[in-house]
Amino acid sequence: MTGPQTDPAPQGSGTRHLVVVGGGMVAQRLVEAVRDRDDAASWRISVFAEEPRAPYDRVALTSYFSVQHVEELTLGDPALWDDELVTLYRDCAVTAVDREGRTVTDRHGRVHRYDELVLATGSSAAMPPISGNDLPGVFVYRTIDDLAALSDWVEENRRTTASGWSRPVRGAVIGGGLLGLEAAGALKALGAQATVVQFGSHLMNAQLDLGGGQALKRLINDMGIAVRCDSATTAMGAARRTGHVGRLDFADGGRLDVDVVVVATGVRPRDELARAAGLAVGERGGVVVDLACRTADEHVWAVGEVACIEGRCNGLVAPGYAMAEVVADRLLGGEATFPGADTATKLKLRGVDVASFGDVFAESDGAMELVHADPVAGVYKKLVLSDDARTLLGGVFVGDASAYATLRPMLGSELPGDPGLFLLPEGAGSAGAPALELPDAATVCSCNNVTAGTVRGAVTEHGCTDLAGVKACTRAGTSCGSCLPLVKKITTTELERAGIEVSTALCEHFELSRAQLFDAVRVADLHTFSDIIGRFGDGGRGCDICKPVVASILASLGNGHILDGEQAALQDTNDHVLANIQKDGTYSVVPRIPGGEITPDGLLVIGQVAKDFGLYTKITGGQRIDMFGARIEQLPHIWRRLVENGFESGHAYGKSLRTVKSCVGSTWCRYGVQDSVGMAVELELRYRGLRSPHKFKLGVSGCARECAEARGKDVGVIATDKGWNVYVGGNGGFTPRHAQLLAEDLTSAELLRTIDRFLMYYIRTADRLQRTAAWVADYEGGLEAIREVIIEDSLGIGADLDAAMARHVETYEDEWKAVLEDPDKLRRFGSFVNAPSEPDPDLAYVVERGQIRPATAAERAAARESAQAVADPAVPAGPVVIAGTSLEVRR
Repeated sequence: MTGPQTDPAPQGSGTRHLVVVGGGMVAQRLVEAVRDRDDAASWRISVFAEEPRAPYDRVALTSYFSVQHVEELTLGDPALWDDELVTLYRDCAVTAVDREGRTVTDRHGRVHRYDELVLATGSSAAMPPISGNDLPGVFVYRTIDDLAALSDWVEENRRTTASGWSRPVRGAVIGGGLLGLEAAGALKALGAQATVVQFGSHLMNAQLDLGGGQALKRLINDMGIAVRCDSATTAMGAARRTGHVGRLDFADGGRLDVDVVVVATGVRPRDELARAAGLAVGERGGVVVDLACRTADEHVWAVGEVACIEGRCNGLVAPGYAMAEVVADRLLGGEATFPGADTATKLKLRGVDVASFGDVFAESDGAMELVHADPVAGVYKKLVLSDDARTLLGGVFVGDASAYATLRPMLGSELPGDPGLFLLPEGAGSAGAPALELPDAATVCSCNNVTAGTVRGAVTEHGCTDLAGVKACTRAGTSCGSCLPLVKKITTTELERAGIEVSTALCEHFELSRAQLFDAVRVADLHTFSDIIGRFGDGGRGCDICKPVVASILASLGNGHILDGEQAALQDTNDHVLANIQKDGTYSVVPRIPGGEITPDGLLVIGQVAKDFGLYTKITGGQRIDMFGARIEQLPHIWRRLVENGFESGHAYGKSLRTVKSCVGSTWCRYGVQDSVGMAVELELRYRGLRSPHKFKLGVSGCARECAEARGKDVGVIATDKGWNVYVGGNGGFTPRHAQLLAEDLTSAELLRTIDRFLMYYIRTADRLQRTAAWVADYEGGLEAIREVIIEDSLGIGADLDAAMARHVETYEDEWKAVLEDPDKLRRFGSFVNAPSEPDPDLAYVVERGQIRPATAAERAAARESAQAVADPAVPAGPVVIAGTSLEVRR
């Protein structure tokens, strides 16, 4: 088809015409690179975008759910598209390429001549051939329009009412890779329940080994997201009443009821134009190009996910950007070639730290693996080294990827010192850890090919004095952002060497430190993230650093219930349902038992609740009773029973007070000199629900024998015959520390005031996720300086700290009770929209030591082979319990 010629400049004129087909991230980078370097204005560029908007950040696509305006996702400087030599055709896909006539035809039938053509058509979401994949309620996760449709669908289903009040939407994501996990996080952010269905043996199996995948599953479960591995989906079934998607059927005979499904099983190159034009394509698709990114046609190039280079297509942005730079160089007379694909990946999901690079699976000859695993802390780290344990070949980090940014640029280089020291937790063994000064040639930002030397030069040669300036100067950290910690570290080091004051900014979005931001929010009396970042930040959408920090600040300042409005989306994962998720997707319920003191009637209530709901019970190390195995739709019913009998939330899920442990003290013990139980009860009731940068615990011992182990707590109180000694800055966990003496022989009133001020000052000035032990150690002047503030009121803020604690005590409300009294909050708790009380049929348990525990995959399989289902009407509703070799279906 021919049409009017829209390109007045003929071939052979002084300015040549470059046509770019595709309007994604790589196309944007290509145009930017050409215009930055084309001083002679030798190229006029036309970009044909299929979508009705300028190129946007697909790497941060999930941020769509948290931005105020979708334009915030737009890439680069918008002025690029106002350049007189650049024309962006939006909502204008190219439908045909005539290589002989060197023209392209757009969807309106217009014909455009070109001198050089670049195909940057990217990929489309792969849809596996599963029956029912075209049902309403089945989505892919690829474009802004996809996410907008998904959001509308979840919101529409959320309004569906059952039994008088709305129920959560049940969602499933097919695919447990990077995009699938982001999609699952998006469903949670939308208020839906989420289950990830993974065909392989573990999550992210293309980037992580089995150990890393298993650690990641625990972290995903902690977010409130269920995971099914080794599960092949055979069909999507329709719900009878609506005709929309209603269930997933699995090859093993299992079933999962759903209201929405997101398919994230990979991508396919958009190579249809190339095929129709007769260009060669790879065995698995993609336009075949050489290392210059040129096809067999000398006037046609391909970049990004559609390019098949060295026999494969690359689905990451960094290789695409590298290709764009190569083509830009070639168009301007250079001889650049593709440097190879950097396959390093970092999961962008708040609360989940995962990264990998290099030879993850130790496939190189003689490769050896150095592994550190801490299942309790949720950490798995692995370095892959050469056979002499010196050269770094790859790495995997799950739960703590702090070393990723520093080590990834060292890929293929020799590590200084003992490699094992790089796997230690941050702060542990730091005295013996080798200093790692990256060589100038080491690539820091693979997306933009920025070296450590370039970052250093931004400070020493171009006068940059902060991270934002370095980013603008070098483009490091402006794409996926995973290199920002390393860029900031290098920048800080260079500034310190130059004698320049180093910024304490919280992140790139806030120039204030956490302590400064806390005070600013408090004084300005702001209550939403949008208002806070608009007033004190850059007005953008924030990041995984500042959003949780703002959530913590708002909660610490008593900003209402944590499930109210915008605040709910900012909270840490378990806060979303006021309970801790367990490995099988169920939850634990921990009522508060102040000081560990409980009446026989209270014990009977907890025992009866646990019995009625079939829960596993355990006495915790903090003198409480933990009940495991509660399904989400059971939580409000369990809470109601407990609240009606005088119990309240124990905040086991929050960054807040956990417990106040005590001995029996002078009430019963012949050695006790003070009433430790009474004091523990008073402290726990005073500080319950107090949100802080990290969880904190207290202990009260009735004498110097220290049976409550008070000096292992953030605040420890030990009775003396003259009153109370108070110790601060202790904690257990991975790096246990003893608390240090803050004050001696205090009266009860003095003790309360001292602890009030210590906790409030810690909340105001500590860094994000910083325990009291680290805060005391890092505070300028140490404990002595803190003592001057707390005891001597050296800053003159004692009365303010006292008043802040008084406000907390006066305004405290039980979060469980508040949910029970609010129909809008109750909407979050339910199993299925159309069957809110129906239990998850995939839950299975084994009876062990008289109680249930989650069944292993082997136990499930053995039971399926040999068991008969037995219905017992006397057993309360619940999942399957495997007893011996038979299945007992609990009705």
